[in-house]
Amino acid sequence: MSDLPQAPATSRHRIDPRKAGIAALACWAGFALFAWAVPAGRTRQFDQLGLMFWRAHDLHPLGPPWVLEWVRDLTAMGGFLQLKLYTIMAFVALFWLRRRREAVLLALTVLSGSAVNALLKLVFGRPRPEIVPHLTEAGGASFPSGHSFNSASTYIALALAFAALSPRANVRHTLIAGSIVLSLMVAWSRVWLGVHWPSDVMAGWLGGAAWTFTASALLYRPARVVLETTGDFSEPDSPQAPPPEN
Repeated sequence: MSDLPQAPATSRHRIDPRKAGIAALACWAGFALFAWAVPAGRTRQFDQLGLMFWRAHDLHPLGPPWVLEWVRDLTAMGGFLQLKLYTIMAFVALFWLRRRREAVLLALTVLSGSAVNALLKLVFGRPRPEIVPHLTEAGGASFPSGHSFNSASTYIALALAFAALSPRANVRHTLIAGSIVLSLMVAWSRVWLGVHWPSDVMAGWLGGAAWTFTASALLYRPARVVLETTGDFSEPDSPQAPPPEN
């Protein structure tokens, strides 16, 4: 009998840092556009039209009650507690899979992203919309949307971490595309529920995605340093050769 070849511990399929950098620059450019336009009042008409779209005369969204419940369930997927629980579970899973660098990178991305979003809210201090009823509880400043920013940064970071496990490009692309669609749906739910202007969620999503791609491009080596400092780095830089047959 022979032992099965062991999969290399290092991840050979992480996103190309150059591609991550290009994606980050594109998203940062979009965020910068909103960061300039919102304080100048240049999104006022766009925001009002977007917020009033698909609403009845009582200013509630059109559709049966179960649609509203589904949207509330969807927006909960961008809540602080849910996102941190998903991150913790993924962190543990990646450690068990010996993808410790991906685990540390995921944690660094998500935690730093939350801090960046909180800082941006303090800087802009935009009030939430009051022209339609709020159909869920929401507090704090409105720009950029925390649900949108944190959903984009977390779900895309999760997708990048687990996509690195697969040698199949179609699997990696599907994971990343799914994370983008899911985080965009969470962002859209905030406008549906009347607690954010459209520009809030668009800027929030762009900022969250930009932060994740920036972290992927710049924090991969620092993640290794963290592991080496704690004495827990066991991933080789090159694939291991399979053990000889017995």
